[in-house]
Amino acid sequence: MTIPMEELRRDLEAVADPMSAPPMAAYMKHRFEFMGIKTAQRRLATKPTMAWARRASGDELVAFASDCWNEPEREFQYVGADALNANAARLESRHLDDLEQLITARSWWDTVDGLSAWCVGGLVRADRTLITATDRWVEGDDIWLARSAILHQLRWGADTDADRLFEYSLRRAGDTEFFIRKAIGWALRQYARTDPDAVRAFVERHEFSGLTRREALKHL
Repeated sequence: MTIPMEELRRDLEAVADPMSAPPMAAYMKHRFEFMGIKTAQRRLATKPTMAWARRASGDELVAFASDCWNEPEREFQYVGADALNANAARLESRHLDDLEQLITARSWWDTVDGLSAWCVGGLVRADRTLITATDRWVEGDDIWLARSAILHQLRWGADTDADRLFEYSLRRAGDTEFFIRKAIGWALRQYARTDPDAVRAFVERHEFSGLTRREALKHL
């Protein structure tokens, strides 16, 4: 059983500030409608929802997120992503298909990045056979799936599969899409916390965009 959307809407509307909605929409390039709820207020208002999510099954979590994705205002997608990301350990390998649907619907970095690092990354880390999916994503035409493939190891630290990270980076090195170039740099920069020499040598050996190089070497 999931939280009814009318109940969640009531909780969100109670803290909505219509005056904040236009600048929030502008920040997201007017891609989405907003109620005008800042992150801190949203998290306070959705404490009952998050309490439910902590008890929910993986199936219930993805069903709830799907319901949130069907609502017009962006804050609902944030709540759905919050519920999934905070409880990613309850997801199972079969839920990767559900995550793919969420990543490719109403896509933008504000939801995709968390789903990539927490949910996709958690599933692939636990079940390495799922690498076949990220291999497919990184080669495909959907930039958000490709970005997810590049970013899914962000939280792996010393467990990072460096060969695959470098391979994915090279596969998309010539991409002109900002969000792909940025993702490569971010993923390399994160891995540089674990093995800075490997990242420095890798970037110096290959041709990347200026954006990717700056991001990758930012702290080196």
